[in-house]
Amino acid sequence: MKMTENKQTLAEQSLALHAKGRAGKISLTATKPLNTRADLALLYSPGVAAPCLEIEKTPADAYRYTAKGNLVAVVSNGTAVLGLGDIGALASKPVMEGKAVLFKRFGDVDAIDIEIDSHDPDKVVEAAALTATGFGGINLEDIKAPECFYIETELKKRLNIPVFHDDQHGTAVVVAAGLVNGLKLTGKKIEDIKLVVNGAGAAAIACASLLRAMGVKQITMCDSKGVIYKGRTAGMNPYKETFTVETSARTLAEAVKGADVFLGLSVAGALTGDMVKTMADKPIIFALANPNPEITPVDAKAANPDAIVATGRSDYPNQVNNVLGFPYIFRGALDVRAREINEAMKEAAAHALAELAAADGLNAENIIPDPFDARLLETVSSAVAKAACDSGVAMASVSDWDAYKRGLKARKG
Repeated sequence: MKMTENKQTLAEQSLALHAKGRAGKISLTATKPLNTRADLALLYSPGVAAPCLEIEKTPADAYRYTAKGNLVAVVSNGTAVLGLGDIGALASKPVMEGKAVLFKRFGDVDAIDIEIDSHDPDKVVEAAALTATGFGGINLEDIKAPECFYIETELKKRLNIPVFHDDQHGTAVVVAAGLVNGLKLTGKKIEDIKLVVNGAGAAAIACASLLRAMGVKQITMCDSKGVIYKGRTAGMNPYKETFTVETSARTLAEAVKGADVFLGLSVAGALTGDMVKTMADKPIIFALANPNPEITPVDAKAANPDAIVATGRSDYPNQVNNVLGFPYIFRGALDVRAREINEAMKEAAAHALAELAAADGLNAENIIPDPFDARLLETVSSAVAKAACDSGVAMASVSDWDAYKRGLKARKG
């Protein structure tokens, strides 16, 4: 009863805050003064014709004369919003505005939300692609699987700017950082571990893909129908097919026996204490179902006191929060005008996050940095920008990395 009352109070507070003063959470701020007729003549007609003509001659000059280079479109069709499901494009707007606020607060990236009112993935692709010319990047948000995979892939084919589905890759980057540090604590090598993933949606597929790229060789994935094994036909799609394995295990309980790492992106209570007891020594558990995890840290440690546990909640240690990733990944990508956000950039972000947490001393309750750590912008963004340059996707170079880092630090004000 008390929980319900608290939720109602939180909802009421949120509604009041969103409605207070100027409705919503975002507004535009001019970066040039407009106080005189002379200012007006320069910023608009007739003076504005000059940058228009320069961009017509040299499209790359849009980065010099407009806000394109620091502007991200937050694109959604509202089909998989938080834990609310398919609530529609318009109802998703508060979340997308919130995303724009997070971009600005943590990465000093300007973002505008674009809600596309269509369930047709081809129409979403077309609308986003036609809108993209004025933006430096696209952040896809709260689009259901498997359509989200198709939409991201098609936009990447058509566009020469970063396209990043944060629900997939943001989660993956933070999980990877936590795993790197968890393995340091347990003394295990990434190529030797057995990983069990419970859930086969967008985030789960992306996490498994990034961890495989970083060296994990043994991955068993489960969904609501059980283990995704070779030869299974029920409930399959091409993305799950890439994670089929030869195994006699058919249930999560069977799959998790002897596992070094459990990664849950599924439902509350999916992992029991009895299952934890069957895992390998010093298990690492990412229980990321929201609002309630697959197992609480208290229950996991009751089953195995040596367990290292991360969740998606702020009231437990080791919160896997996407705000640790996307603002800084885009900051670095935009600063070097990256054509895409590739695996090298995601891995660089993960290692930078891991090193930041490690610098404060690793322990079972500190494998992931705090979202408000002031060093994140400087550390993660510079790592991403350098990875973009090193991997050949940057269209602008950085001549002095120390100066670049100082500039990032200055953005924090």
